[in-house]
Amino acid sequence: MGSVTPPPSPSVVVRPEVPDDAATVRDVVLRAFGPGEEVVADLVDALRASSAYVPGLSFVATAERADGTEEVVGHVMLTRSWLDAPDRLVEVLVLSPLGVVPERQRTGVGGALVRHALDAADAAGWPLVFLEGDPGYYPRHGFVAGGGLGFVAPSDRIPAHAFQVVPLSGHVPWMRGRLVYADAFWALDCVGLRP
Repeated sequence: MGSVTPPPSPSVVVRPEVPDDAATVRDVVLRAFGPGEEVVADLVDALRASSAYVPGLSFVATAERADGTEEVVGHVMLTRSWLDAPDRLVEVLVLSPLGVVPERQRTGVGGALVRHALDAADAAGWPLVFLEGDPGYYPRHGFVAGGGLGFVAPSDRIPAHAFQVVPLSGHVPWMRGRLVYADAFWALDCVGLRP
């Protein structure tokens, strides 16, 4: 059994991203992923500018500074992709990326963002949320190995244990097949692992 994410500090609030947050979100993502990983911030910008973007499904976590102003300390984005199911293409969501500033990591901020995003996706009727991620972290938020439920990763470069999914209440059993990522993931080579 994995460790349980502690609840975030009571001063942390999750809210939808607004247009004025774009530059701050880019900074949060750059800080969260570190030097050499600028492509992750580029991915956020590219997804936001594409047809994969779903208004209302990109979220920031904020904390109150000592002077009473708001500071963005984390970000998560859900964007549209497709499931190539036998009956038809199904619009699904991909959670990517999740970023928390270094000084707030391991404090529950990431977990709060994931839970908030999944609740919003479920309330909006989406059937599935996929991701490539740490199998030691995401299962505590309901993610399971996609292959075990009949889903196929969009690339053979994605390790089987990293390809994960959460079926939401809009999911029905015939929805099985290959995940097809939005173009931005391919254009920026943000799919799986390169040697």
